[in-house]
Amino acid sequence: MAVFTDEQKVKILTDLVAIQSVNDHEQDVATYLQKLFAAHDIQARLIPLSDTRANLIAEIGTGHPVLGVSGHMDVVSPGDVATWQHDPFTVTAQAGKLFGRGITDMKAGLAALVIAMIELHAAGKPEHGAIRLMATVGEEVGETGSEAFYEAGTMNDVDALLIGEPTGYHIFSAHKGSMDVKLTSQGKAAHSSMPELGQNAIDPLLTLLNQANTAFRKTDRESVVLGKLTFNTTVFNGGNQVNSIPETATAEMNIRTIPEFDNATVTQVLQQLVTQENEQGGRVTMDIYMSQSPVEEPRDNELSNLAATIGAGYAGAPIPKLALPAVTDASNLLKDKGHNYPFIVFGPGNETAHQVDEYVEQQMYLDFTVLYQKLMTAYLGE
Repeated sequence: MAVFTDEQKVKILTDLVAIQSVNDHEQDVATYLQKLFAAHDIQARLIPLSDTRANLIAEIGTGHPVLGVSGHMDVVSPGDVATWQHDPFTVTAQAGKLFGRGITDMKAGLAALVIAMIELHAAGKPEHGAIRLMATVGEEVGETGSEAFYEAGTMNDVDALLIGEPTGYHIFSAHKGSMDVKLTSQGKAAHSSMPELGQNAIDPLLTLLNQANTAFRKTDRESVVLGKLTFNTTVFNGGNQVNSIPETATAEMNIRTIPEFDNATVTQVLQQLVTQENEQGGRVTMDIYMSQSPVEEPRDNELSNLAATIGAGYAGAPIPKLALPAVTDASNLLKDKGHNYPFIVFGPGNETAHQVDEYVEQQMYLDFTVLYQKLMTAYLGE
C-alpha cells in the first residue's frame, strides 16, 4: 500500500539532510523520525545517550522471525562549504541526482527503511514476525550508538540483520575491523649539542613502529574474503624546536583487522612491542581509543540470496556479493552472533560518501523504498 508519493519521499529525505547532525545532534533526527512514525500509528522510542544524542528504536509486527534493520543518523562535516556547488544541507536536484551532505551516507538508506516500514504497516504487514529499526548515533566516530544497542541486548532476539549503508546494487556480508591506537613516548629535553643530558622521545617510537611494520605487514595470516590486515601510522608528532632534544612524541595508527588477525591479537602484539621497548629504557604508553571488530558472515545466506534476487530486478543485472572496505555498526550489533548469521549491508548510494557534492541517484533512492518492502516481507515468509 503506497502511503507516500515520490515527491513526499524526497521531501522526507530533504528534511533529514537539513538537520545538521554532524558528529552530534542526532536527537533532532530521531525526534523527526519519531514524529513521522507516530503520524502513521507506529510507536518509536528515543534512547538518550547525551543531551543532544539519542538512538531510536521502532518495531512493526510481532513474534519471530525478527528482522533487524539499522542505519545511522550522524554525518561527517561538509568541510569547506565554499567548495560545494550548493548548500550541503539543502538538497539540490540536478540531472537525476540529489545532492547534500550525508544524503548517500546514509540518510537515503535510513529514510528508505523508515518509509518501507510505514508503508508495510499501513498494508497490515508483516502478518508473521517483526521488523525492528535500530537508528544509531555516532557511527562515523566511535560507533557509540550501536554499542549502546548491543549492551542493552536489543539484538538478542534478532534473527537477521540488514544495514542500509550505501552500497548501490552490491551486497556485502563481511568487512574488516578497525582500530585506532595512540603511542606516547616520554623523554627528557636537552640542548641538541649535549644529547647525553636528555632522552630523545622520538627514538623509541621509530624503533617500535619499524618493528610493528614488520609484525603486521609481513604476516602470512590472510582472509579469503577480506585479504590481509593493514597497518598504517597516520599521525606522528614530536619535538618543538630543531636544536632541542624532544621530551615527548606521539604516534597514531589505524589498523584494519581480519578474523584471522583480530583486534585482541593486534593488541597483544602491540603490547609486547611496547613492553620490549620499555625494557630497553623507553617510556612508552599505549592507548587503544577505538576498536571495532571485523565481520565475516556467509556470503550466501537466506537474506543475501533474497536481496540479490529482488535487487536484480531493479539493477537490471545480477547483483555481486562482495566484501566492504569500510566498517559498519555491525561490528557491535553482531557481537556474540557467531559466524553463520544472516547479515547484509545493502542500501541506496555510491562512493561519494564524505566527498564534496555528495549525492544519491533519485531513482535508486525511490527504488529502495519499494525494494526494502519486498525484501522484508520475503524474509518473513510473506
